[in-house]
Amino acid sequence: MSFPETSLERTESQTRDESHVLFGQTMGLVAVTAGLFAVGAYLGRNMSSGAGFLWFLVAFGCLIGMSFAIRKSEQLAIGLLFAFGVLIGLGTAPTIAYYATTNPQAVWQAGGATALFIAGFGAAGYATRRDLQPLARILFWALLALIVFGIVTIFVRIPNGQLIYAILGLVIFAGFTMVDFQRLRRTKDIRAAPLLAASIFLDILNVFLLLLSIFGRRN
Repeated sequence: MSFPETSLERTESQTRDESHVLFGQTMGLVAVTAGLFAVGAYLGRNMSSGAGFLWFLVAFGCLIGMSFAIRKSEQLAIGLLFAFGVLIGLGTAPTIAYYATTNPQAVWQAGGATALFIAGFGAAGYATRRDLQPLARILFWALLALIVFGIVTIFVRIPNGQLIYAILGLVIFAGFTMVDFQRLRRTKDIRAAPLLAASIFLDILNVFLLLLSIFGRRN
């Protein structure tokens, strides 16, 4: 004998459906952005580092524009997200091209390790019931400290400074990945998908570049 579904059960079922839709749309946007990033990296493979830096700045201009565009048009925000994918690919193309020339195996190793890294910490963040928002504030300041450390290593020779930078960066972005995937589970507004996708894609990109610097040291 079956009983009629209560309003609470219907609400929970509807919430789960909305979460699944948001998750699917967000990860679909991440996948497309990653593909466009690969296109940009291929197109810019012969660019100089200076040109790559300019594209890098333009890319982050698109990222900033997304935060304003999302209030007016979801389609515009998605368009800026895709533009960001191509432009950041152009911006990082000289770095990837360098490793692809000097140690091509490092590129594939970094790509595979990034997939496992994001899958593991993303699943942990999505599944945990503990509120990770307080951790987000700590991670923000830790990232700023890491950036300062990176600047210092440019002018001051620190033994294994690049390796220390990469390892600390991976710890920080492991936390960011967990936070972003928890936000993905808790967010109910489907219009937030482009911004969530941008955050997750940035996690993936930074982890990939950090791992690339570690694997590239073997050359």
